[in-house]
Amino acid sequence: MSATDAVETTAALSLDETSGSTVAAAGLFTPITIRGLTMRNRVWVPPLCQYSVDARDGVPNDWHLVHLGAMAAGGAGLIMAEATAVNPEGRISDHDTGLWNDAQAEAWARIVRFIRSQGAAAGVQLAHAGRKASIWPEPTRRRGSQPLDLGGWPTVSASAVAFDGLREPAALDEAGIAAVIDDFRTAARRAADAGFDLVEVHAAHGYLVHQFLSPLSNLRADDWGGSLENRARLLLEIVRAVRAEVGEAMPVFVRFSATDWTPGGWDEAQTATVAGWASDAGADFFDISTGGLVASADIPIGPAYQAHFAEYVGERSDVPVSAVGRITNARHADELVATGRADAVMFGKAMMRDPHFALRAAHELGAGSTMWPVQYLRARPEVNDGEW
Repeated sequence: MSATDAVETTAALSLDETSGSTVAAAGLFTPITIRGLTMRNRVWVPPLCQYSVDARDGVPNDWHLVHLGAMAAGGAGLIMAEATAVNPEGRISDHDTGLWNDAQAEAWARIVRFIRSQGAAAGVQLAHAGRKASIWPEPTRRRGSQPLDLGGWPTVSASAVAFDGLREPAALDEAGIAAVIDDFRTAARRAADAGFDLVEVHAAHGYLVHQFLSPLSNLRADDWGGSLENRARLLLEIVRAVRAEVGEAMPVFVRFSATDWTPGGWDEAQTATVAGWASDAGADFFDISTGGLVASADIPIGPAYQAHFAEYVGERSDVPVSAVGRITNARHADELVATGRADAVMFGKAMMRDPHFALRAAHELGAGSTMWPVQYLRARPEVNDGEW
């Protein structure tokens, strides 16, 4: 766990019913404060793309309200809304959410109000898909780029290098890069106006910012490519722009892929270095995932397979981090936090399978039941012979 001044840990105490002694609550259920925002626990929901904007206008709808709202009512400390495009061309598919106009911000505001009413913090991941944009939405199960005559659009990237199976992007010029930075800035303003508690810059999973970071996709010979400093420049400029726009009170997160899982690519050492630079530029917290840049990468997927990357980045750059990826066991997750290997844990598929995962984990770890919605109090295990 980082010693950075940006994060303050508050010890939570509870009464041990068997001994009557006061004991420290489970690590997962200790509040955490980042800048002025206190989250009730470390059970967090990562951005989970839903591909559910059937109107294709970027406006979130009732599905997003129920999807995110259920997990807020289910006890999570932070609900991070899905990868939300900063401009139309930045969408992964034409069924993605956006924050490039006021109608989208107004629709998000309704969802944010409900999330916050349940005691959870509301965040949103600001994203640009770059060369991985304009694909078919997941429900269609089609592969490849969506054709231009069927609703697709030209894509952009750091260099004119296609992702496997997708159309070749155009390399962004100086004006295009400046426009992208400004789009992140204005999207952050709309997020703040919609009531979000924090914003996250998406620099992972092979999308645009990651495309600039990795030497496998960034072949530029100008000030935006080559050295690590140049490849990190887009991210740092975005972080500075977002920080300047939202002011000093709102936390700013960054999501990294810590490795491309490919020789010669982006790796954990570069991630740790750039995380330190991003912290200096105004970012507060780092969400550590992996992969997404190279379709053929051999990724050894298994339980908590990415957690050690979060630990590495946190220790090497002295920044707070969250772990994510096949973490489904509450006791294991609690250990990650309690031992300082991560400051929080993101639960994706576990939350989709059970939106009340946080309530279940709190029961399993004996961390109390203060998160239960009043409408569900009669269902608490404590009043039902301890049975879940």
